[in-house]
Order: sequence, then structure tokens, then C-alpha cells
Amino acid sequence: MKSPIVSIAKKVCPAVVTVIVSKNLPKAESYYAFPYAGKGSKDHPTEKMQIGGGSGFIVSKNGYVLTSNHVVSDTTAEYTVILDPKHKYHAKVLSRNPINDTAVLKIEGTKFPYLQMADSNKIELGEEVVAVGNALGEFTDTLSTGIVSGLSRFITAFGGVDHQMQNLRGLIQTDAAINPGNSGGPLINMKCKVIGINTAMIAGAQNIGFAIPIGYAKKDLEEVKKFGKIMMPFLGIKYVLISKDMAEVNKLPVPDGALVVREQLGESPVVKGSSADLAGVKEWDIITECNGEKITTKNPLAEILQKCKIGSDTTLTVLRDGETLNLVAKLEEKV
Repeated sequence: MKSPIVSIAKKVCPAVVTVIVSKNLPKAESYYAFPYAGKGSKDHPTEKMQIGGGSGFIVSKNGYVLTSNHVVSDTTAEYTVILDPKHKYHAKVLSRNPINDTAVLKIEGTKFPYLQMADSNKIELGEEVVAVGNALGEFTDTLSTGIVSGLSRFITAFGGVDHQMQNLRGLIQTDAAINPGNSGGPLINMKCKVIGINTAMIAGAQNIGFAIPIGYAKKDLEEVKKFGKIMMPFLGIKYVLISKDMAEVNKLPVPDGALVVREQLGESPVVKGSSADLAGVKEWDIITECNGEKITTKNPLAEILQKCKIGSDTTLTVLRDGETLNLVAKLEEKV
């Protein structure tokens, strides 16, 4: 009797794609002859080169594609989606969500194979899963099997072409092998539906991988289809998250929260005319709660704000000079 994985592979693999990242760069011989030539000219030509890649998967017959934000984080690059050697498509990045590490792409067409998405709130510990993707950037349609090893995990990851640090929370942990190049590919349940987007692995560990719950991407996809972009609330402050060690070193009155502080001299940490400014937020304020949720390194302000509605009143609990204040901000849309 054949394994059910055989049937899953036949249904899933046609909708899993490779995402290629390309940029125009100086030709190697031109660069070494003229190392200060800059971006290229008639005398110093450029050529389009692949600088990275990952995986993705189609979620509608008219070509909406989901992947990880860190796969398509370079706003100056061009992106190509490859279904198979004979079918390659220019991909337009419709949204990037660095907070959840999700992105929505679009390719032109009307009859693409696509995957259905499950309810990621109903994932159970121990259920069987299949991870699919372009392992190591070379081995397309690579399948690995395992179980859901953990839920609601929090990790700090480094990704994208600039290897920026990201704090990711609410993750699905799995022992299905997730390798470099698998990022952006789907994590599939036994009903052949997507429960997550493969995003990270722990270097040096065995069988510890992570996926973004598909519910995060569903929300972004719905907004992109409705508005053409994701609608993100904007508070209008620069801040750093307080950790226990930071609080001890700087003798801060609380071990958690968001300290409103400028990044460099000459700038204001509160954007003039923004929601925070109109609410009365000031530099050196410590925002300890947002809408009653405690702000911590594992539950950062950015995550809490994503749950808030644009135009809604948002209550900020602020510690200022030993006094606790409740300020109300009407959130704007981030542009």
C-alpha cells in the first residue's frame, strides 16, 4: 500500500515554485579592471545576475503567490517565479510584512495550480506534516516529513540579503527537515492544505525547523486583494524594547516596555503630527502596555499594533517621571 505522502506530493508539488532574486551588477572583468566604476556605464557594463532565491507557493488560479518576506526583502531586485523549466514568470511583489516575515507576489496567468489554506488556529501538537521547497536552491520539489513538534514558538532569526535580525513569534515548530532554500515553501497537513510557511531552522541542531502560521499570510492576502496593499497601523515613534539586562544597566524603573528614544542626534523620536504626537507621547516615555497587552521582547509593540484597526482609539499605558498615564492614540495608516 502506497504512503499517503505520494498522493500529497502529486497534488502539492505543481503549485510549489522557485523564487529567483536577480540584480544588475558590474561584469566581473569590468569590476576588477575598474573597481571604482560604480553602477556601470557604457565603458563599464553590467549584467543581470542571480543573487539569491527561495521557495513559494501559488494560492489562487490567477497567480497570487505566498513566500517569506526575507526571500524578497531587496526592493531594488527583480524576482522571477519558476514553476518548471518551461514556465517562468516575472513576479511583482505586492506586499512585504517584515513583522510576520510574509510576502505576497503576483504572476500573470489564469489557470495556475494552487494550494488551499487550512485554519492555522486548529493545528494540533503531534499531527503529521510535509515540508516542500527548493532545498539548498538546487533540489526542487524536495519533500520532508515529520510532525508538529511545538506551537507558539519565539525565535530570533537572521535572514534576507542583508541578514537583518528578526524576532518571530507564534511559530510552528516541526522536525520535518527545513534547509536553506526551503524558506517560503509550504508546510502541508495530511489533508493536503497549507498550515504554515517554512521560514527558519536552527543551525547546528537536528530536526528543529519553524514555519509561520498561514493565518498571518491569509490576512495580508485578503488586504492585498481588497486594497492592493497591506494596511498597517502607524503610531509614529522611534523606540527600543527594554530587556531585563538593559533595565539593570540603565537603572530603568521597569524590566519590560518600549522606551521612546531617538536613534541619532538631530531627529525627533516622535513624528510630528503623528498619532503618538497628538496623543501626547514624549521622548523618554516608557510605554508598558498597549490596549491592555503588556509589551515585552516576546510580545513587542509592533506585534500588538498589528492587531489594532486603523482609525481606532488605542490606549497606551505610559510611565513618565514615576507617574503612570493612560494616553489615547487614533492610529493612522502607514504610508
